[in-house]
Amino acid sequence: MNLISKQSARKWGAGLMAAALLLGGGLLPAETSHAATSKTQSKANLVVLKSNGTISQQTGIFKDGQVWVPLSFMRDVLRMPLTYDKKENTYTVGKGTAQTKLMVSDYGISISVNNFYIKEYEGKNINNRLYVPFGLLNDYLGYQGDWNAASGRLNVMSRPQNPLTIATESYVNDQAGATIKLDYPQISGLASTDAEQAINNTLKQTTMSFAAAAEKDIALKGDEEDRPYEYDAYYIVTYNQNGVLSLITTQYGYTGGAHGMTYRQAFTFSLKDGKRLLLGDLFGANPNYKKELNAKLSKLIKAEDGYLGGFTGLNTEKYFYLKDGKAVLFFQLYEYTAYAFGFPEYTFSFKELLPDGSSPFTALK
Repeated sequence: MNLISKQSARKWGAGLMAAALLLGGGLLPAETSHAATSKTQSKANLVVLKSNGTISQQTGIFKDGQVWVPLSFMRDVLRMPLTYDKKENTYTVGKGTAQTKLMVSDYGISISVNNFYIKEYEGKNINNRLYVPFGLLNDYLGYQGDWNAASGRLNVMSRPQNPLTIATESYVNDQAGATIKLDYPQISGLASTDAEQAINNTLKQTTMSFAAAAEKDIALKGDEEDRPYEYDAYYIVTYNQNGVLSLITTQYGYTGGAHGMTYRQAFTFSLKDGKRLLLGDLFGANPNYKKELNAKLSKLIKAEDGYLGGFTGLNTEKYFYLKDGKAVLFFQLYEYTAYAFGFPEYTFSFKELLPDGSSPFTALK
């Protein structure tokens, strides 16, 4: 994931196509010759899609090194609710914090989950049907897959999740010359009410601190500043297994100038006691984890085209989130790279950080 901004959101809505995809197999406006060529190329790359071991009539496509799943499979087989907004040319699939929007425009097919822009995944028009990479379902929508490359079959299964409920709360304050709309998560259903309260307090207080800072800025806003101030906050859940919850939050503020500014935070909690976990809590079984991370990060970040200098090692262990079998470390805008580069992210497998094969969650049980 990378920078989410108002600029991105506006870009999605620009230059919308004149007609919608018909998910039951209908076509997008396209030249006949192009559609025929795509169809011929894709026949050899068809993927048999199964749901919990049962073969479906829907098929996927293997393309660009990954499996692509049609939106119709998500609707008809996985039973995910699906709607289409003709005015915005936007498809909405799923519900709750996994609700996903695909915005079709001249720029491509952008994806957001829970209003959080996902940079690493985009939709694709293949043979004039709408597809998403299976990685999207695996990383953010609560599914896992058993992929057999030899037979060209993908079995899609629900991923075991922690028994809790995640709901979105919002802080809204619209006033003359400024709008504030901040979404933040609150959880329920934990065995420990103390842990539940600790997690909810942390997440709410983070949002309320941003709201207070925003309202202070608005109070100082001069009348000569005719462009309205805007403040938004979103979040996305990246890991909800093994007694651990991991998520990312973004806080965006526009107070004039060429662009706004986005700040990212990440929170990984132990559901047993509500503690916010740091890298050392998960990977401390490897006494060299920080030294190894700093060595790898130094090479990676200094090789970036947008590197501005100044990296000497991790100065916090909070800027990370978990995905299935992986930890993703990130840095803030301008921290070490140019603004246009977005949030630098670097992914490390648990096996890299714990080479003895132990689990990062052992000490939490």
